[in-house]
Amino acid sequence: MNKPISALSKADIAYQFHPYTNARLHEQIGPLVITHGEGVYVFDEHGRRYIEAMSGLWSVGLGFSNERLIRAAETQLRTLPFYHLFSHKSHAPGTLLAEKLIELAPVSMSKVFFTNSGSEANDTVVKMIWYRNNALGMPEKKKIISRLGGYHGVTVVSSSLTGLQGNHRGFDIPLPGFLHVSYPHQYRFGLTGETEEQYADRLAAELESLIQKEGPHTIAAFYGEPLMGAGGVFVPPKTYWEKIQRVCQRHDVLVVADEVICGFGRTGNMFGCETFGIKPDVMVLSKQLSSSYQPIAAVLVSDKVFQPIAQQSHDFGTFGHGLTGGGHPVACAVALENIRIIEEDGLVVHAREMGHRLHSALSSLIDHPMVGEVRGVGLIAGVELVLDKAEKVAFAEKGRLGREFLGRAHANGMIVRGVHDTIALCPPLISSPSEIDEIVEKFGRTLNELRLALHSA
Repeated sequence: MNKPISALSKADIAYQFHPYTNARLHEQIGPLVITHGEGVYVFDEHGRRYIEAMSGLWSVGLGFSNERLIRAAETQLRTLPFYHLFSHKSHAPGTLLAEKLIELAPVSMSKVFFTNSGSEANDTVVKMIWYRNNALGMPEKKKIISRLGGYHGVTVVSSSLTGLQGNHRGFDIPLPGFLHVSYPHQYRFGLTGETEEQYADRLAAELESLIQKEGPHTIAAFYGEPLMGAGGVFVPPKTYWEKIQRVCQRHDVLVVADEVICGFGRTGNMFGCETFGIKPDVMVLSKQLSSSYQPIAAVLVSDKVFQPIAQQSHDFGTFGHGLTGGGHPVACAVALENIRIIEEDGLVVHAREMGHRLHSALSSLIDHPMVGEVRGVGLIAGVELVLDKAEKVAFAEKGRLGREFLGRAHANGMIVRGVHDTIALCPPLISSPSEIDEIVEKFGRTLNELRLALHSA
């Protein structure tokens, strides 16, 4: 770290292989090197300040450089820097965090299993479901249904759950036994004159049809984000989750709620399940669990799921799954302090209020010639860009309009995320009214600059 920043940037090109990056393009343009962060802002190697309107990766709920989280990590490092949870071992931070998560869960849950990331957590859930159904004498009940546009991670199994082509191309994914139904986006796929409830009926009927086609005895679980995040910020239509769950209950199909993005206040409630009336059998948590100050994720399972697994672990002598860093004491200590801050500072209610402010301001852009749809809930939003509002189309090259917006947003001191031609926003939970206003002002300015540039081209 003693080398000049310019040399660091060159070294990055020479030695780092970046995730979700065009490797050849990176060799040409290099990285945006972030050196430090304060509150909702980060700073690059040239001292330029950016408002982080994506909370890093949907995750830094408490912003950057929170002293309480830093102290929690330091204290735990000095006390017990590492210990594992294998073979009856435990430690206080893991036990206390598990107890807290069970207390917070919106429905009755039984146990918590810790991993290092949401991808690992979702991989773990699938293994648990397979293991459980073997224990129950249902070896054929193994197929998992998730949704096109859904995002559940990048391990081989979790990327099979994911319904995004970019995560499948070139990897021989999805694996057999992973099925996908339509994602709930009425702007794109609703029929003329169709109400939200009628659209939800049609999506539930699609799920019913797939289950019948495959055979209910083969379908183990339905997987979904309460609000779909990384696929493009898709808010389910009214009654959607109610009707989807009814289909699952009819066929003894478990419901898994992937709360990795939605959890800990992001939708204006502690969990997205509360916002959308979901009663899951399994919940997956990560990201804002520690505000990403430490890598940690958690799987919460109901007693219905846990008991057959527990009995089979007794029959076999062990549950043969675990991760060296799963439930790391430093990560658990930081997550506990993170939850305390969210509760003590009333950040769930604050996120709801700032979400109203954000969406009210963004909705004023709906008449802009390049805005097709504004969607979201709480402190998560998506603005879909178009060149023709009537036809709902952008450039023939999907994502080009979004990329051009991102470059101009950076120049205006704002970091957002492009999902094809949808610009995603996910400000930190701590964002103040003036910071929300700054995001909206910079968004509008970038939009107008982009329109002017396209007209001048």
